Amino acid sequence: MRTCFLILALVLIAVGVGTTAFSTSPQLSGPHFTDIIVTTSETDLLLFGELRNSLNEDMIEGLHNGIPVRFSFFVELEKDRANWFDEELVSLEFTHSLTYDTLKETYVVDTEESPRRRRTAPSLEEAALVLNEINGLKIIELERLVPDSKYRLRIKADLHKKTLPLSLHTIIPFIGWWDVKTDWFTVEFMY
Repeated sequence: MRTCFLILALVLIAVGVGTTAFSTSPQLSGPHFTDIIVTTSETDLLLFGELRNSLNEDMIEGLHNGIPVRFSFFVELEKDRANWFDEELVSLEFTHSLTYDTLKETYVVDTEESPRRRRTAPSLEEAALVLNEINGLKIIELERLVPDSKYRLRIKADLHKKTLPLSLHTIIPFIGWWDVKTDWFTVEFMY
């Protein structure tokens, strides 16, 4: 009996290790950030980046039925202080939203942080490129940064929230609908 239990445990461990070794990482298959670049202009610290795998079938179906898609982005900049708590310098939140104009059969993307806030695209692919792009977001003025200091920039996005109608999720908390969000993506750099 004991040998049977030991063999069963070894088989379960082997199967578990095998499936995790050959499965795709959720970071690569789900929504995630790529091409994150933190750079400077003459006066500001700038952020560039792209979100990948952001739109799912539910979002696209809802979009074509008149429900806008809204992404919330969160950016934090901290100064790393050795042997002490890190100092939060900036905490930003901005949104990108996508709507579909059924009469004109075009997509409209609104980017809250961009000087060119509203753009129209003839296809979903072109609209998704604009929706997923962070292009030159001003994070902080360079004069507020201390030279030769270590900084940490973090970014994440909340892509989709489903809740029960009439705010019933606050009354029935054990019924959880899913949210689509990215993990925090962190860039550490010296200025």
